[in-house]
Amino acid sequence: MKFICYSKCSTCKKAQDWLDEQGITYELRDIKVENPTYEELSEWYRLSGLPLKRFFNTSGLLYKSMELKDKLPTMPEEEQLRLLATDGMLVKRPIAVRGDKVLVGFKEKEWEALK
Repeated sequence: MKFICYSKCSTCKKAQDWLDEQGITYELRDIKVENPTYEELSEWYRLSGLPLKRFFNTSGLLYKSMELKDKLPTMPEEEQLRLLATDGMLVKRPIAVRGDKVLVGFKEKEWEALK
């Protein structure tokens, strides 16, 4: 399983602790150091079945400074994915990828599916 997170994020830490408690092994990837690529984001978006907006870190400073709340509704999906691929701080985290399951953000009940 891939576990994409940001080391300074408390939600990511909570998710990592949960994975450890469950004995789930994972490959850790810091989103600030290694931003997801356009190809990865496109695939994760397709597999997740989630709205693309869920992949944006809407509470992040970069999201707010770029005024994306107003821009995203009219921005084509491909452009949104390319934008996400430019900076890991735009991407909602943590992200768990295991096979064809992709989870964005940490909700313990949803993550139970990773067991």
